[in-house]
Amino acid sequence: MTQATNSPDTPAKKESLLFNLLLNIIIPTLILTKLSGEEHLGTQWAIVVALAFPVAYGLNDFRSSGKVNLFSALGVISIFLTGGISLLQLDPKYIAIKEAAIPGLFGLATLISVKTPYPLVKTFLYNDKVLQVDKVAAALQKEGNENAFSAALTNASYLVAMSFFLSSVLNYGLAKYLLVSAPGTEAFNAELGKMTALSFPVIAVPATMVMMAALFYLFKRIKTLTHLDLEDILVHQ
Repeated sequence: MTQATNSPDTPAKKESLLFNLLLNIIIPTLILTKLSGEEHLGTQWAIVVALAFPVAYGLNDFRSSGKVNLFSALGVISIFLTGGISLLQLDPKYIAIKEAAIPGLFGLATLISVKTPYPLVKTFLYNDKVLQVDKVAAALQKEGNENAFSAALTNASYLVAMSFFLSSVLNYGLAKYLLVSAPGTEAFNAELGKMTALSFPVIAVPATMVMMAALFYLFKRIKTLTHLDLEDILVHQ
């Protein structure tokens, strides 16, 4: 008889990129740009409804995974801060500061972690979700390249931190450029919607490219230092 519950070995359901974009970018953008007029939701309710979608997405991620995802948690906090600043009609510069602060803090944490036994690059890139880390560690020990690999992890950490700092600068610049109207107005909501829509191509794509460069660098160094092919060390789903 088929069991109703998933076993611990059952792989987690893969996230839909389209669903992610729909709830976090497309729907909030449409609500803020098209439904902020008084004949529709009005400026305040448009913000509340628009931000409810990414908040619901983050909470559902927590419910389905059963554990706190640091990025999802910070995303929810960021959304609440954006909503609070907007609804309280504070100066838009605070949104720009908030947009820059979160990735900036990740960048600083990544750099600081290099000096600890637990560099964050292991969370972002070198982890058992992507690589067979035990097999890599055994091969590094056999080849006597453990110190060289530690240096590679440090270099990868710098690249990861660079991706966060790039995101921080782009976040701040985009917010300062777009948010020029007074909060509580239909124009401000439209600008907030435009910022949400542009956040993916303007911010996420360049930052992701730097992160991918760090990943490719790390893979190349692992291949060189272990004399193993990537096919032999990647986790196959």
